[in-house]
Amino acid sequence: MTKIKEVKIGNFKISNTLPIVLIAGPCQLENREHALYIAESINKICKKLSINFIYKTSFDKANRSSHLSERGLGLEKSIKIFEEIKGKIKIPILTDVHTVEQCSILKDSVDVIQIPAFLCRQTDLLQSAAKTNLVINVKKGQFLAPWDVPNIVKKIENYNTNILLTERGVSFGYNTLISDMRSISIMKKENYP
Repeated sequence: MTKIKEVKIGNFKISNTLPIVLIAGPCQLENREHALYIAESINKICKKLSINFIYKTSFDKANRSSHLSERGLGLEKSIKIFEEIKGKIKIPILTDVHTVEQCSILKDSVDVIQIPAFLCRQTDLLQSAAKTNLVINVKKGQFLAPWDVPNIVKKIENYNTNILLTERGVSFGYNTLISDMRSISIMKKENYP
């Protein structure tokens, strides 16, 4: 039998056999005060409920529908805020990347690099993220079948086995996403959380 993999983040582990971990936060990093407020508030709730917590926010939501949409504070300003949250609140940070270069720039400021769903098969991005030795959270693309996820995992595993997989739904016609709950069971066959 294959051993269930555990991924260590900060002072806790994530596994398909351990209690849930909450990954939560604002979609985009709006400003310092908002980020600290949300991180502190969610962390207090999680401590009260004994739930491990990873703060998630994006320095740049580069995949917005409209070019007029807010995207976030950008990389340089966000790194300072990530470091402040980690220092003051002592919680792990997760953020998306969109380019190969962003991976190495972020490696000392965050704990988890997230690969957005629409970039989940981009080999150079996956491997650059993996080479940071951080935990990599891959959001399965809405266009991708869950049985194609092993191909993503193989692109990362040569460099890093700290992998999390996230079900992101599937496109059902135009602009309609549904969650096919079978996907979770199929993706769990990789033994990664």
